[in-house]
Amino acid sequence: MGFIEQLTQWTGNAAASLSHNPVTLAIIVGTGLYLTIRLGLVQFMGFRHALRVIRGRYSKSTDQGQVNHFQALSTALSATVGTGNIAGVATAIALGGPGALFWMWVTASVGMATKFTESTLAIKFREVDANGDIAGGPMYTLLNGLKMKRAAWIYALFALFTAMVLGNMVQANSVVDGLAFIWPELKPYNWLVGICLAIPVGLVIVGGVRRIAKVATAIVPFMALLYVGSGLIVLFIFHEQIPAAIATIFNQALNIWAFGGAAVGSAIQWGVIRGLFSNEAGLGSSAMAHAAARTNEPVREGLVAMMEPFVDTLVICTITGLTIVVTGAYLETDGDASSSVTALAFSGGLGRAGGWVIGISVCLFAFSTMLSWSYYGDRSAEFMFGEQAIMPYRVLFTLLVVVGASVPLPLVWNLADIATVLMAIPNLFALILLAALVKKLKNDYFNRYKNS
Repeated sequence: MGFIEQLTQWTGNAAASLSHNPVTLAIIVGTGLYLTIRLGLVQFMGFRHALRVIRGRYSKSTDQGQVNHFQALSTALSATVGTGNIAGVATAIALGGPGALFWMWVTASVGMATKFTESTLAIKFREVDANGDIAGGPMYTLLNGLKMKRAAWIYALFALFTAMVLGNMVQANSVVDGLAFIWPELKPYNWLVGICLAIPVGLVIVGGVRRIAKVATAIVPFMALLYVGSGLIVLFIFHEQIPAAIATIFNQALNIWAFGGAAVGSAIQWGVIRGLFSNEAGLGSSAMAHAAARTNEPVREGLVAMMEPFVDTLVICTITGLTIVVTGAYLETDGDASSSVTALAFSGGLGRAGGWVIGISVCLFAFSTMLSWSYYGDRSAEFMFGEQAIMPYRVLFTLLVVVGASVPLPLVWNLADIATVLMAIPNLFALILLAALVKKLKNDYFNRYKNS
């Protein structure tokens, strides 16, 4: 057995121990459920107000920050709306069955409260330097809100590792997988695909959050429209199979009598872990982007942030999952496939054009995700090592795009599963401890809003 095969086996065992056990899954979903109850169903009660904030109704040019609400949301969405929406959903259904999609919905629904809490705290405890540059996120929440310097440093370390793996190597690998579906002859030249992807990534990330936000604001609406529009066409073509597909999803997610406890357990396992990978609720990553928002109201940006799981999972991942189920594409995989499963589903409705849609979408999704995750790693590197670490980090991040495109798919996913759990633990700990503060901020904000 070669080194790569041995490493894949080791990381697979570690991923199974960390991310695929009931305790981890219960903590992730349980924290979201706790925050949902503690904050009075904020994701439902504040949904309408959040839409008004995104439209800029309450924006003030005099507020502190580097980007507006929509740019902050676009930057965060460019990270969350990534290959997890294509490859992650496909992997979840291939390994956990159609029922995994139901548990992705559950994770996203309670995850909206988690996102609200993360970003509210990010604004509350962010730091602003003399130049107006913003530094914020869970490490600053742990440092300034809980006075836990060691825990803050540990979170930043895990976030840096996650940026390298989940936000970089997974994306590059999924691009190779998606393009190989269209052009199988590209597979031996995955390193070349990595180089072609690394060049534009490097050119953008050297400009910092403002350049990333501008590019994300331009890319995100277009790529979402292309992917969602194509997915809806596939679903329209197979509309007669949709009721049966939904019944299958609910049955395999909940009916232990028909499918057995092992099948339902597998659906929960893969639905929750891929749901977390897709919308990142609990990781605290997008809070770093929202910390840069131009606002003096922490709750207002929390409301904007909670829209991410809604768009990412409840809309885009649902379209992906339904196309895979109605076309039966998940039945034609050995469980190791990634974005190629979704490409097969889209091709079932759109012919060869479906494969092109997935190939283009994977490239755009991966590119936008890399940009935002490069910023998250950027903030983590500066927190740990100071401003002098930023440029070396950006160079290393760019080089790892090529590495990610070249290594085997199972190894990359194993590393991503490990990284997400390690990053989530200190963040979830902070959210639980500071839930009472967030509730107080939320009640105060809405009382002032109603009285005005």
